Amino acid sequence: MKYKIAVIPGDGIGPEVMEETLKVLDKISRKYGHNFEYTKVLAGGCAIDQVGECLPQQTIDICRASDAVLLGAVGGWKWDSLPGNERPEMALLGLRKALGLFANLRPAILFEELAEACPLKPEIVEGGLDICVVRELTGGIYFGEKGTRETEMGLAAYDIEEYSEEEVRRIAKVAFDMAMKRGKKVTSVDKANVLESSRLWRRVVAEVAEDYPEVELNNLYIDNAAMQMVRNPKQFDVIVTSNIFGDILSDEASMITGSIGMLPSASLASGNFGMYEPVHGSAPDLAGLDMANPMATILSAAMMLRYTFDLKDEADDIENAVRRVLSAGYRTPDIGNTDDGDPTTDDTRLIGTAKAGKLIAEAI
Repeated sequence: MKYKIAVIPGDGIGPEVMEETLKVLDKISRKYGHNFEYTKVLAGGCAIDQVGECLPQQTIDICRASDAVLLGAVGGWKWDSLPGNERPEMALLGLRKALGLFANLRPAILFEELAEACPLKPEIVEGGLDICVVRELTGGIYFGEKGTRETEMGLAAYDIEEYSEEEVRRIAKVAFDMAMKRGKKVTSVDKANVLESSRLWRRVVAEVAEDYPEVELNNLYIDNAAMQMVRNPKQFDVIVTSNIFGDILSDEASMITGSIGMLPSASLASGNFGMYEPVHGSAPDLAGLDMANPMATILSAAMMLRYTFDLKDEADDIENAVRRVLSAGYRTPDIGNTDDGDPTTDDTRLIGTAKAGKLIAEAI
């Protein structure tokens, strides 16, 4: 079967990790008889350099005409001096809005092979972790009214947090549907003791919960949730929260799993369409050094196969291949070397971007 994929390599390490991901997808296509048709498009800093804007209309049009979007990373220090509305990262916000990507799924899984990389005490994470943060992606403070005004204290800037009932309802349904396939537990994170928008959030989530009597609903304030994430992360199954809180919690969850370089994400629209990208950034200091971990992008491609193309066996194949490579002791620099005291094996087990992609493709 033929699948059209818009590919955005992006900036920094984005092109490198994307190259390895496409090699893995090509192996899947040969094994299972699929036809993945890739169309590479510009977004982020490279688009600014080439066409003068971070998100060309052509990119949006090609993404809309595709079955899914794969994205590497955007941004970097090179463009830090640009005004906020012209920076590479605005391409992400533009894509989410233009493509209707309102639900961001960020699984935080602690691979057994990487337990030593977790900064928490072993007894806290014994048995592993499997948390999924469901983040609302097209509303809230990132998309609210912004501006500046003069005050008695000088120039002031403001960003408004705003949510409608329907925005909360649709993301809550995504979270509860996911919980039904997992541990049947949802934790809704807000700041309802202070924010009016959070009080609406909590009320609507409770209304949605009534349609899912099998799912346990808990509410936590964002500050307590951040604390509980490191105190007792195993209490969480599905976390649903706003754009800004989800941005923070998903990165915190990523670090307790050992490395942000291991974590994929999916941004979904209504229906099956989605954009898939690693949680990590562009890491321009690592670009071109063959040191970046491509596994988060490769696992994002597995999510694409699972959620958009409904190819469960193929997605499982990629995820199992990653596990096999880790089980064999191979590590990219972000997850450390497996120093077994044998100098003849240490150098081969600490691998770079290209070797990691090659090994995972071979393991399929």
